[in-house]
Formats: sequence, structure tokens, C-alpha cells
Amino acid sequence: MKRMMNLRKSILLSILTVGLSLVANGQDGQKIYESKCSVCHILGKDATGPNLVGVKAKWEGEEENLYKWVLNPAKLIESGESERALIAEQFSPAPMLAQNITIEEAKAVIEYADSYVAEAPVAAAADQATAVSTDMATGDVVYVDNYEENLTIFKVFMFIILILLLGIFMVSRSTSALINSDMYREKIAELHHKSKNGGKALTMLLVLGFIGSSQMASALSFTGPTQAAKDLELWVYVTAADINALLIITLLLLGFLLMMINMFYKTLRIIKPKEVRVKADGTPERSSFMQAMQGGVSIEDEHKVDLGHDYDGIRELDNPMPPWWVALFYVTIAFSVVYVFHYHILGTGDLQQAEYDKSVEQAKIEIAAYREANAMNIDETNAILMEEASDLMAGQAIYENNCAVCHQPDGQGEIGPNLTDDYWIYGGDIKDVYKVLKYGAPKGMPAHESILNPIQIQQVASFVLHFDEVTPENGGKEPEGDLVE
Repeated sequence: MKRMMNLRKSILLSILTVGLSLVANGQDGQKIYESKCSVCHILGKDATGPNLVGVKAKWEGEEENLYKWVLNPAKLIESGESERALIAEQFSPAPMLAQNITIEEAKAVIEYADSYVAEAPVAAAADQATAVSTDMATGDVVYVDNYEENLTIFKVFMFIILILLLGIFMVSRSTSALINSDMYREKIAELHHKSKNGGKALTMLLVLGFIGSSQMASALSFTGPTQAAKDLELWVYVTAADINALLIITLLLLGFLLMMINMFYKTLRIIKPKEVRVKADGTPERSSFMQAMQGGVSIEDEHKVDLGHDYDGIRELDNPMPPWWVALFYVTIAFSVVYVFHYHILGTGDLQQAEYDKSVEQAKIEIAAYREANAMNIDETNAILMEEASDLMAGQAIYENNCAVCHQPDGQGEIGPNLTDDYWIYGGDIKDVYKVLKYGAPKGMPAHESILNPIQIQQVASFVLHFDEVTPENGGKEPEGDLVE
């Protein structure tokens, strides 16, 4: 009985060990692939390097050579042990370099790539901000909250509210200090000051509060986030009603702060009335715009700011800094605070690298949309043979400008192979010709992807496949490659 139990434990332990090793190999293979192979290979389609999905089937009977190929392709080719290596070498003009990895790591990479399955595209919850859906039961249109964007707006509002509360605190303390001063008490005993605007300001605040009460009530009645929102794993889920409530609160606080500033200045004027200067004729003196911008005193009042320093008739005056300069200085300070919060603390803005990456991704989306809108979503997997005379004429013009130097105008071949016979080095199908034109081939055939758009590559490939045969007897180059029926 004990032997049976020990046998079961051994089998279970072996299965568990193998399973864990497979998972570990898969994870290591993915990391190695992403760091070393993803530059040239795209899983699911050909790129600079071939598609590696299902690569084991292509190297059937030569699996050990496949791993040797991953480690050092040139060494495997020189050894002459693998026929498949000679075929793989012809895929791209860019040779595959030797990789500084172990044979176990090479196996892990192949295991990962060979069994790769593309994930089904899932629309991100952030993209549902402006999306609408229809309730199948009621037929009503349902608007989906953009929780990520709302969270960013929430942070901005909380920052503004914090600044407003700080301003209210500072103004209230200053006003309280004025009211409790002996000078204010002496002046208030002489005057009976009554603010005419306080009632209006208070009425305005009450109206704003009444308008926003329904929005705040809606925001406070919490409804749980959708499943798509939960997938975002945010620390708080902010709805459109919450944003509206924050807007109302911000406006109320702003109005209250402005009312308190007005009260502070009215209180200050009680203690120290504004000095009104009069001219010799008794009329009030009005300062000029330039004088107000410069912040200097008039010539008649220069004796008030004279520091008593006289150098060769030049007097030193203690004029204040120009108001516009001081205001600009405070604006730069406020801007720096907002900048630090926006980009480095709250993270609501993108730094240069993130902004560049987003611009690149957006450019890729726009290029794809442009190609699709202009029928340019063509590659080596869906190219077709064009038969229209206009397309063949366009292909001929491209051929004469780019290809005739090596293949001759009639395609009979010179430096490059004869394009008019049925022998092809890389395949004679339209997709094969398209691929060679796009990516190039070893021994001198350049890639044309950077100089021709997808439609132009398809046009010139179609033109090449319409050549009349030029045999060696008529001056054509000897056949190269394999016969393609």
C-alpha cells in the first residue's frame, strides 16, 4: 500500500514539475523573443524575418537544426547539414546574426513563437468615453462614462478647489486681523458702513447652489461602475455627474472667494481711505497709462523717493518695479507650480517621451486609415494580379525608372535574372513577386517599400508578370531558379 502511495506521489510530482517547467519556458521564451527577435519578426505574418508561428512544421525532421539556426545561422549554412537553412537564407536580404543565447533558451523561444495565438482585439474602456450603445430591452441609448478621462478631470478640479480653499483661508485670516485691529474699531465707531453688493453676491451664490443641487445629489447617489470600468483597476470611479458637481462646487468657492476679497478691500478702505490727489486748480489728478505701467512717480513727487545719492547730477530714486514686470514674475511662479503638478505630481500631462510615443501611434493609425481610404491596405498576403491597361502602364513606367537597369527594359535580364521565362528564384506568383519587390532579396535586389507605395508595388509586379518571353536564343539570360507552372 505504501509503495502504491509513493508511486502516486511520484507521478503527481513529476506532472507538476513538467507543467511548471513548461510555464517557465513559455515565459522565458516570450521575454527572449520580445528582447531579441521582435525587431525583425512579427508573429502571425511575414516581416523582415519570416513568420515564426508554426515554424516547427516547416522544419519537420530538422528540429535540432532549427535550434542551431536560431543560435548561429551562418555556422549551420557552412556546415551543409541542413537543406532548410539554405531556403531560409533566401527569405530576406538582411542576414540573421548569431544570438548570444543557450540551446535551452533557443528552444524556449521556438516553443513560444510556434504556439503563439493572437489575442482577440478588445476595445479599451477608455475608448468608450464618447461611445453609445443601445439597450436591446428598451431601445434606449446608453452613454458610457470614460472613467480614465474623468479621473484626470477630477484631479484637476481637486487641485483648483485646494487652491481656492487656501485663498479663502488666507483672505479670511487677513480680514479677521483687520476687523480685530484697534484702528478698525475706531473708524467703525465714526462710520456706519454698509455694503450694497454683499446681498447681491450672496444671492448669486444661492442661485448657483440651487442650480447645482440636483447635479450634486445625483453625484452623491453612488452607482457602481460597469465591468469594463472595473477592468481598469482605478482607485476611484468618477462619473459625468461627479464632474458636474465638482464644477458647481468650484464655481461656488470661486464666488465666495471673490466676495471675501471684496469685503477685505472694503474693510481696508475703512481704515485707510484711498488717497485722491488734486491738481493746483482743485481737480483730481489722473495718472497716465504709461506712468501706471512703469510704476514710477511723477516729477513733482520725485523728492519722496530720493535716496539722497547724487553722482554728477544724477540722482538715485527708489522707484518700485514696474507692475507689469512684477505681475509677469508672479505668473511665472504660478505657471511653474501648475507645471510641476500637471506633469510630475498628478501625471495628467504627458512628458516628452510619452508624447512622442503617442504621436507615433497616432501617426500609424492615420497611415492605416489613409491606406484603407485610398485602397492601399495591400501587402504580400492579399496582392492580386492587375489586368487594367492603366495599371499596367503605370507599372511599366515604374519598372523603366527603377528596374530596367538590372533586368533590361524587356525583362530579358542582365545583372538581375530573366523575368520573362517560367523560372523563378523566389516564386512566380503575384504575392511572391510583390514580396520580393517590397522587402528585396539577397545578392543585390534592394527593398522598394520606402520608395513605392503598396499600389505602385502591385502595379509593377503585375507588369512584370505580363512580359512576353525572351529566350536565350533571342538574347535573354539563361533561366535561374525553379520552373513554376
